Amino acid sequence: MARLQVFLAALWWGSLCCVGFMVVPLLFVHLETPAIAGQMAAKLFTAQSWLSLVCGLLLLLAAQRQSRDTTNTPSPWVIGGMLCALLIEMVVKPHIVARDNMALWHNFGSALYVAQWLCATKVLWALCPVKFEPAESADSAQND
Repeated sequence: MARLQVFLAALWWGSLCCVGFMVVPLLFVHLETPAIAGQMAAKLFTAQSWLSLVCGLLLLLAAQRQSRDTTNTPSPWVIGGMLCALLIEMVVKPHIVARDNMALWHNFGSALYVAQWLCATKVLWALCPVKFEPAESADSAQND
């Protein structure tokens, strides 16, 4: 169950990085017009929002199933990220599609996207504790 949680968190975080920080900026650089790039970006952000919601829901279900350790649960961060995804899809997107005060809604959407990325980062970070073990020296490995 723990590996599934790490996989879901990594999928969520990685997809946010890929879509928002690489693919969409490249659309605006390489497509013929900003309008075409914007239409494609809107479709990608919709897909990203649904992926975020599915990953978040599955993370919450997995955490509930593995509720032995409730002290280190990433659930508030998962819920926060899901809320950001819902706000982007249900509140921000309609205003951007309607071209209503583009600067305001684009900046608000960008802030929510970064907030969602931070939530996903926190979830992934919490699920992947780093364990440092002393490295064996080459001499002690040869002596064995």
